[in-house]
Order: sequence, then structure tokens, then C-alpha cells
Amino acid sequence: MRYLISLFGLTLFLSFNASADTLESVMMPGKVIQGHAKWEDDCQKCHKRFDKEGQNQLCKDCHKEIKQDVSQKNGFHGRMKDERTCVECHTEHKGRAAQIAPINEKTFKHAETDFSLKGAHADAKTECKDCHKPKIKYRDAPSSCNACHKKDDKHEGTLGASCENCHNEKNWKDTKDSFDHNKTKFALDGKHSNVKCDECHKTKKYREAPKDCNSCHKKDDKHKGMFGAKCAGCHTAKDWKETTFDHGKDTKYQLRGKHQSAKCESCHKPNAATLKLATSCVSCHRSDDKHDGSLGDRCEKCHNERNWATAPGFNHDETKFPLRDKHKAAKCQTCHKNGLKEKLPLLCNDCHKKDDDSKGHKGDFGEKCESCHTEKDWKTPSKFNHDRDTKYALRDKHQTTKCVDCHKGKLYGQNLKMDCYSCHKKDDDAKGHKGRYDQKCETCHIEKAWKNVTKFNHDRDTKYRLLDKHMKVKCDACHKANLYKDKIKSTCISCHKSDDKHKGQLSDKCEDCHNEKSWREAKYDHNKSKFPLLGKHYKVDCKKCHLTPAFKDAKTECVSCHVKEDVHKSRLGMQCETCHNARDWKIWDFNHDKDTKFKLDGGHKGIGCYDCHKAPSRGKRLTTPVACGDCHSSDDVHDGNFGRQCERCHVSNSWSELKVGTGFSR
Repeated sequence: MRYLISLFGLTLFLSFNASADTLESVMMPGKVIQGHAKWEDDCQKCHKRFDKEGQNQLCKDCHKEIKQDVSQKNGFHGRMKDERTCVECHTEHKGRAAQIAPINEKTFKHAETDFSLKGAHADAKTECKDCHKPKIKYRDAPSSCNACHKKDDKHEGTLGASCENCHNEKNWKDTKDSFDHNKTKFALDGKHSNVKCDECHKTKKYREAPKDCNSCHKKDDKHKGMFGAKCAGCHTAKDWKETTFDHGKDTKYQLRGKHQSAKCESCHKPNAATLKLATSCVSCHRSDDKHDGSLGDRCEKCHNERNWATAPGFNHDETKFPLRDKHKAAKCQTCHKNGLKEKLPLLCNDCHKKDDDSKGHKGDFGEKCESCHTEKDWKTPSKFNHDRDTKYALRDKHQTTKCVDCHKGKLYGQNLKMDCYSCHKKDDDAKGHKGRYDQKCETCHIEKAWKNVTKFNHDRDTKYRLLDKHMKVKCDACHKANLYKDKIKSTCISCHKSDDKHKGQLSDKCEDCHNEKSWREAKYDHNKSKFPLLGKHYKVDCKKCHLTPAFKDAKTECVSCHVKEDVHKSRLGMQCETCHNARDWKIWDFNHDKDTKFKLDGGHKGIGCYDCHKAPSRGKRLTTPVACGDCHSSDDVHDGNFGRQCERCHVSNSWSELKVGTGFSR
């Protein structure tokens, strides 16, 4: 009951207290520090109800730099081995002036920060306040040398702010262990490595020290400045007397021959560094030129640095006019009468025209002497090859013919024709074909001999082959007119019409029977004619039937040849082949019943041929009458009263026998 009364009283008290807004503010143990004063009434900024662990995160939310150190393991807080809460070290509500981040300077381990104390920094004489100034957080104290020791910088900032590159905390004056001069733009080598710093660095502003040799060694220059200020071009720091300069590699002018022993001053007389010497020979040796400039300024084309007296470097073959044979022995002055500057002509005729006029072709063969002649000997034109260099190859007798025999005028102005006839027309008119065989002599003849026609082949070169006797016939026998204009026919009759013994009866195709070997031998096949040779006809001599060469005049009827042998005296007609054949006359195969319209029956069977065929036939065909009355008119007992058609009543077996149905009987 007392507890309830007390609680009620407390509540009543709080409700009347104007300065207390919340329960937390009433129960606050004391004032916060000045840095947190603006959040004093907002307890939730630092406290989380009923959650002490959450208070640690609220601290980090405000002190972000501490939070970052912890997460990155940097700084004093980030290097702590054991994780602690903020309130273990920093306690609030102790008043506005309270120090909630106390540090014991005597026991604080500076090595647990990002700046470990070494050398003079760890000396007992060095106090914290020397680096950590009032009202500045410990963590914000500068860590660079220059931030604290700028006033001590003897170099006045010329070497930058990175003092640690050369100095250390132990002793500012000792830089041997940390500074390496070879890492600068001026490495110490040779005798420079033993020189004291003060000899080059007159002041503490080291970067202002000159780097070129001449700035320090001008007084030592034996050349007195003639070769410029770039001593390093020839000398080294090891020894001034030893030079690294190579005239061949370091300049565009290689020293050869006597130039190697010449002193520098011989060429580089004024200021060598600023004066660019010409590299031509004549720029130095014009006074030595024995040619007085007549051969030009390029001495090196003939001479070299070894010896001026000889000219082994010049090669005339490298010019546009190489020297061959006799030209090699000619003296220079023979052609170069006015020196090398005068451009000499390159043509043979320009120098040797007088030789051509007096002993040569007198200009008829043009000015291109080199087409035929060489420098070895003018008399032997060994260079020119008529077969290779012209379109007309020389064969056989043409090879021994003199040039002037064909080339009678100007060689190049006269275009000679290449056909035979243009040169040999007079030979054809006098001893040849007199133009009848046209102008194509080369068709038959060759250059070896005109009389031997070895080139032309009638079988190969024409459409008419020469066989047997045609091979021995002279050309003129057939080719009587112009060979090319008058085209000769290839048929036999075109030449041999007058020789035709058949008078044209057997057509124009003589070759069907005859050949070129002999006209008398004929290959005619009689079986292909209208009268095949059968039986005994096959062995009969042609002349027995063909009494004249007009073979078609020969008759084909048997009786025309065998009329004397006709035992029938023409009574059985002229067509012997009706009964007989060529095998044998005695063998006959005539059948009167089948081969005629009159059948032999009855009384007709036993009668002889001549009983009916009594008179000779007047024509080729047999015209024997077939009516009964024609033969039996004398036997007609009716005296013709019943007509001549006896067969209407009678039969051939017997006249007394009548046909049934006639109404008569005998």
C-alpha cells in the first residue's frame, strides 16, 4: 500500500514540475559534456530503452570515423585486440567540462596507433604536446615529417615534402642508409662517387645543382670551348683522358683511310659544336683537285680515302655506257675531251661516223651500229642474228647471200618484202613458170635448191592424191593455165575425155572401173549391171559380147549372140531364157502348163512342140494362136457352122467325146 502511495505521489510531483518533460530527463544522473550538450534532451540519441547492447551502435552512428577505423582495423580503436563497448572507456553525465576520453601519457602505448614512435620520437625528451596540439583530436595529429619539421627544412622545400625519402627519425644529418643518389637524375659513377656533396651542392638547395659537365669542369676544358659544352659526348666520369666518342657511330661521317689519322682540328677549325661541316670531299680538298673541277664535285665516285693517286672506286660499267673490249683500252681523254661535265653521246655513230663513211656502209644501214657489230671487232658482225632479230629467218643459200644483194637501199627506210617472188620474179620469168604458178614460190620450193621441189606434197597439201602413173606426170600436163586462178576439176573425165573409148556411154565416173595404174585393168563388177554374168557367161571374154568399147551397144537378148545355135529356127520365139539358162543349153526347165496360158492336157500331151509352133516367130514374143480352130480347122466336121470355139462341146482327150450336157452324143 505504501508503494502505491509513493508511486502516486511521485507521479503527482512530476506532473507539476515544469522543467521535467520525460521520465528519462527526471532520472538523468548528471549533465553531459559540452560536445554532447545539444542532444542532452534527446536521450534516445545515445540510449536505447531496455537494450544496453544497442547503445554501442548508437555511438558508432555518430562517430563515423571511429566506426570506419574499427571496420578497417586502422587507428587506435581498430587495432584493439579485444572488442569492447564504448562505455567501458568513455563515461558520460559527469558535467560539461568532464574529460570522457582520458589518456595516461605515461602508460599509453603509441605503437598501437598508426604512428609508431621511433628514433628521436621515442626519446623521453619528446612530449605528447609537441605533436598533439590543444583542441585537436589525437587522431587528427599530422603524421608527415614536413607538417612538424617544416621550419627545420634546410632545403627550403626544394626537395619536396617527403623527408623520409632521405632522412630517418634517428638522426636528420645521416642520410647514407636511406638516400641513393643513383635514383636521381644524376647517378654518381666513376670519380663522382668519391666527391663530397658540398663540392657540387654549394647550397642546401640540392636540386639547383647543375648536371652538365661544363658547369663544373669548364676550367678543366682543354679544348677551350671549341667542341661545345657537351663533354659527355666524348668523355666519361671514370677518366677524362679516355673518350667514348666514335666518329663512325656518333656522326653521319665514317672515318676511313687517312682520315682516321687526321687530327680533329684539321677539319673542325672554328667552333666545332656550332659549325656543321660539309661531308663532300671537295669541301676540304678543292685545292687538291687535279681535274680543276672538270670531272665534277663527287670525288668519291673515283677516289677513296686511302690514296688519291689512284681511282679504284670508279667503275665505268656502272654508268650508262659500260666499257667493253676495245673501249676498255681507250684513254679517258679520247672521249672526254672537255672533262666529265660535258655529256657525251652514247650512240656508236656519234663517234664512228667517219669510219662508216670511209670503210663501212656509208650510212645505208642506219645509225644503229650495235644491232650488228660489237666492241670486240667491227669486221665481224657477231651480234646480229637475222633469224632472231628479224621476221625473216635465213635458210640454206640465203645464209651465204651478202646483205647488199637484198638491202640495196637504206636499210631502215626500205621495208623489203619477205615473199620469194618479190626478189626472184626475174628467175621465174626466165627459167621458171613464167607467172603461171602465181607468186607463192615457197609452196613448192625451198632455199636449198630451186630445182628440187621437196617442200610441196600433192597428197598432203591438196585434196587430190597422186597415185601410180599420176605421180610421174609433169605439173604442166594438168596445170596448163594459172595455178591459183584456174581451179582444175578432180574428175577423170575432165582430163581424159578425149581418151574415153566408151564415148560417154558409161557416165563420167571412170574411177568406178579404172584406176591410175593402168586403163586396161578394170575393176568393173558386171553383176551390178542389168546383165549379171551367170553360168558359162562368167568365163566368156568381154570382146566376144562387146565387139566395140561402146559397151552399152551390146544387146542383152540371148538370140543376139546365139542365133546360130538356135535349133528351133525361131519357131519357139526369141526369148531363149524362157526355157534355157546360162549353165547349159541342154538343161531346160520350161513348164507349158505353168508358164503359159495354154495348158497341155488330153490329146495335147503327147504332141511335139513343132506340131503347134510350125512357123518362125516374127517378134521377141511367141504369137502362136491358142484357139482350137486355128489348128484344127481341117478337122472340123461342122465346116464352121458351130463357130470356132470347139472347146464348148469337145474335150482335148478325143474329138468324139462331147462334154456332158451339150445335148449331143456321138
